[in-house]
Amino acid sequence: MQALLIFLDETGFSECPSVRRTWAPRGKTPVLVVPFNWKRLSAIASLITTPAARRVGLCLRLHPGSIKQPQIIDYLRALKRHLRGRKAILLWDRLPAHRGRDVQAYLRQQACWLSVEYLPPYAPELNPTEYFWSYLSGDDLMANFYGENLQQVGRQARRVACRVRHHPQLGRAFLKHSGLFP
Repeated sequence: MQALLIFLDETGFSECPSVRRTWAPRGKTPVLVVPFNWKRLSAIASLITTPAARRVGLCLRLHPGSIKQPQIIDYLRALKRHLRGRKAILLWDRLPAHRGRDVQAYLRQQACWLSVEYLPPYAPELNPTEYFWSYLSGDDLMANFYGENLQQVGRQARRVACRVRHHPQLGRAFLKHSGLFP
């Protein structure tokens, strides 16, 4: 049985909308009024694929505040349950939380099913999850969306993630765009 490939990455959202193209008449700039004291919602996502990229899955977890070592360890535990003991190779960047003492100790304990490879620094385009984030922020459900609280922002992000899960060709497109898969 071949190991699965797990491309993991983190990002953040806020209650402040990411402004994209609008349907406002030409020359009439739309004005979005939002409070300045917005809160942040962090996210961890993984694109999980077979080595031949025939099947692509997506896992997403949202956290209020920043992603730190405990959130990464919790996510990896959930991922282990999700994979049901299948062997996997984790590919991620060198975020300080990934290299932290607690995370490294946890990874050593999981060596029977999980091996880790780091993507080259300054090459985020090699991580297909970056293309998921780009899709998510540019999708018509998220672009120009103003959430009055973090729960609304999280619900909206999950809706876009469901679209990706239900359209496997999107996940394969993210993989192909990274240049790591033909």
